[in-house]
Amino acid sequence: MGYQGCVKGLAARLVQIYRRTGADVPFGDPVPSHGTEMEGWFWRLSDRHEGRVVVALCSANRHRDGDWSTAAIALHPGGVVRSAAVDGVTASQTRFDVRAESGANLIDAGAERLKMVLGDTAVDLKFHDAYQWPKPFGGGGIFSSVPFLNQYWHPYRLGGKASGTVTHQDQRWEFTDAALYCERNWGAGFPLRWWWGQAHDFGEADVSVAFSGGLLELGPLNRHVTGVVVRLGDRVIRITPPAWVSSHCDAQRWHIDARTPRYRVELDGRGTPQGQHVLPVPLPAERRNIDSDYENLAGTLHCRIREWGRVFFEGTSTLAGLEVGSRPS
Repeated sequence: MGYQGCVKGLAARLVQIYRRTGADVPFGDPVPSHGTEMEGWFWRLSDRHEGRVVVALCSANRHRDGDWSTAAIALHPGGVVRSAAVDGVTASQTRFDVRAESGANLIDAGAERLKMVLGDTAVDLKFHDAYQWPKPFGGGGIFSSVPFLNQYWHPYRLGGKASGTVTHQDQRWEFTDAALYCERNWGAGFPLRWWWGQAHDFGEADVSVAFSGGLLELGPLNRHVTGVVVRLGDRVIRITPPAWVSSHCDAQRWHIDARTPRYRVELDGRGTPQGQHVLPVPLPAERRNIDSDYENLAGTLHCRIREWGRVFFEGTSTLAGLEVGSRPS
């Protein structure tokens, strides 16, 4: 190996070591595993004409007795949730590749595919027309490069299409070019409490909105923070601390107000009368899941965006994901 090869190899090794702290270098790829205690991947697709929403998630949780995965599939309409703790998960740290198989459960996930089987419920999807993340830092802004935070968040696919099938018992849904959103979270595990939302069904508008908040911790320091990311066509607006972001969220109402000197994003969400789907949350060190993630798969989210004080987008989605959750302290 020549001098240049040695330098490149050393640089790659240093980046890998840095990523194990949870942080990413600017223009890095946050999607492969960092090797932290918990690594999570999340997919959300919808067909607004049929009123259907599918959520799938999986993780790679580290444990001395063997790595394991929290996996779930949730469907609307129907109130379906299937979840499992799946043993033997592997997650690459150089590319997006997550796999696990145990009994009747299967996970096979990558950048352009998702195949997941949890008992009597399965998704088999291929992804295309991806809108790739355009900014040097991830969804958390500059905090994406701060090591050893308890939680990191990155909405890596703010647009795209999904095609394939979703089955539950004798029910079969076919999707062709369904609207797709994908994100990542990773770190020591979920924070003590959090709130989250996402929507992309604003009529014919090419808009995708996501927000995520919770108790951010770094050693003895902790603070409640919220970040907002909006894609309007080819423009991506990210508002995260130290910008001013306020949030008031509970099981039925979500209100986010995020501001910079140029932009203001106001989000008002409401849950559904049918109630929430209850999704699993991993406790990596205890090698088990708890059901403490309450998500509306088809809530209502009103979005208003101003630039220099002038409203340039306003719309409402009735297929929004809206969530609150907590874990034991």
